[in-house]
Amino acid sequence: MAMTAQVKAELSSTPITKTCCRKAEVASMLRFAGGLHIVSGRIVVEAELDTGAAARRLRKDVSEVYGAHSDVVMVQGNGLRKGSRYIVRVVRDGEALARQTGLLDQRGRPVRGLPPAVVSGGACDAVAAWRGAFLAHGSLTEPGRSSTLEVTCPGSEAALALVGVARRLGISAKAREVRGVDRVVIRDGDAIGQLLTRLGAHESLMAWEERRMRREVRATANRLANFDDANLRRSARAAVAAGARVERALEILGDAATKPLVVRLDGNNVDKGRAILAELNHPLVTTVDTMDGAADKAAELANA
Repeated sequence: MAMTAQVKAELSSTPITKTCCRKAEVASMLRFAGGLHIVSGRIVVEAELDTGAAARRLRKDVSEVYGAHSDVVMVQGNGLRKGSRYIVRVVRDGEALARQTGLLDQRGRPVRGLPPAVVSGGACDAVAAWRGAFLAHGSLTEPGRSSTLEVTCPGSEAALALVGVARRLGISAKAREVRGVDRVVIRDGDAIGQLLTRLGAHESLMAWEERRMRREVRATANRLANFDDANLRRSARAAVAAGARVERALEILGDAATKPLVVRLDGNNVDKGRAILAELNHPLVTTVDTMDGAADKAAELANA
């Protein structure tokens, strides 16, 4: 199961007992997944969700907390949107629900960010607001080089409000506009883990952390292998260059070369350099494999 679907499935079954948290979650889901529409002079509240469990959770909370009747319509996916979508629609009690959740202010104007009760609420309300936003339009990528927890927002005001809510929880989030769409993004792996813990997605967090550790181990192994390959290539190039320089120097000096020369070639993958000196087979050139061997040979030649 993809990480996004797994997290949403777990959050949809997370029990919430406090009324204030349920209200904050409903308000956030309606704000991020839906909107207010006027149909035949009446205000209709709609929320479009991508999982049936989230739709059932929203409908249950709307009924139990606010006493409002809602309908659910399933829309089959098409070429542009894969997967079914679930639309929760409140028609008869739409205006009352909009006012009770804070989607409409006292003057009847739509709230552009998050309702004031959510913004100024406690830490539990902040957690519930993030849970509702993620159930509405959240996504979690597989852990790797670019791990991301992201929420698509209906506007910049809602994005900034969600960033402020995350800051109250001690989590660093950023609001960004990507191709004309406002998003709230969390990229730090530890911050993602902290948020999933606060939201109640413990099993999803364990699965995500396991994949994250597996990716890190694989990445470390790949880096070490790349380092080894690079060191082998450098050793080979250095050995070839040393052998070629000795050959060129003796070619330039010709008969003027009278002093013996000790060449040390040690390390991995230096066979090509040794092959160059072996083919040269010059009487003045002595090849050794270690630094101690080079020192001993130099001392021997000096005392000869």
